[in-house]
Amino acid sequence: MIDFRYHLVSLIAVFLAIALGVVIGTTALNGGLLDNLQTQVSGLQEDKRGLEDTNQGLQAQLDATGGFAEEVGPALVAGTLAGRSVVLVIGNEDVSAPAVDEITALLGDAGATVTGTVRLTPAYSDPATGSSLQAYVTGPGALPPGVTLPEEAGDTGVLVGSLLAQVLMIGPGTDGGAPVVPPTTSTSQVLAGLSALGVLSQESASVTAADHAVFLTSGSLTGDDAAERNATLVELVTALDEQGSGAVVSGDAGAAADGGLVGTIRADPTASAAVSTVDNANAPEGRISTVLALSAEGEGTSGKYGTGEDAQPVPPIPAVAGAGG
Repeated sequence: MIDFRYHLVSLIAVFLAIALGVVIGTTALNGGLLDNLQTQVSGLQEDKRGLEDTNQGLQAQLDATGGFAEEVGPALVAGTLAGRSVVLVIGNEDVSAPAVDEITALLGDAGATVTGTVRLTPAYSDPATGSSLQAYVTGPGALPPGVTLPEEAGDTGVLVGSLLAQVLMIGPGTDGGAPVVPPTTSTSQVLAGLSALGVLSQESASVTAADHAVFLTSGSLTGDDAAERNATLVELVTALDEQGSGAVVSGDAGAAADGGLVGTIRADPTASAAVSTVDNANAPEGRISTVLALSAEGEGTSGKYGTGEDAQPVPPIPAVAGAGG
């Protein structure tokens, strides 16, 4: 007769054998998995180092390209805007002071005179300020002598855009006559009135009318009223372009995206055919394109320039009088 303790010892031995087998098998399996994982980690680390090297190389190329464009920019645009004047309109708070200084300097290299800088506040395009703006524009004493508003326009953006265009832009003369230059007092009166309403501010010591306008913008708008805000800005830009000798809207990749002013203009066939746009103004080559686009506007040619879809890399480079052999 087999003793019970024999059964107990046998059962314990069986369970120990099973446990030992599991441990041994798991250890062997874990060793294989560990080796495999270490191999994958090593491969990923090598890939990461390779991508870092590639990224550094591309960044070096980009820096070199930007540096080259910055160096040749003044020579490339020299004389393209000789005798012309430009007013700067800054569309939002995301446009930095250095960006304004850089485009101002390049316009000077092109021979243009910058007549002043105006910055719009968010209130300019805010639908909530529409009634107060319309009341001001259509109220007594708001319009300087010689300024008239579109009779058929009931839209606030059209009214205010027309008013600003008539005091900021030098209009072409009738039948080849002398250009129509608004008095400085008219420009100052309108800017003071709109400044008091909080929709814009004057960033230069003085602002006088100009042949061309550069509208600087950055990023895109969000929210339920984004489309309405952009429509108001488009109305201003097209008014500046129509009243003067041409306007360019210059922004970054964000401005060319959905909700951005550049993107909004490009999506509108009428506005896009009239106003030139640049989508890489944060880079030296984009600032060069802005200046060259103004020169093309003076010849009646509008275009889309930059790195965006369907955009030309740069505008046509005009033949400057006295250049070449």
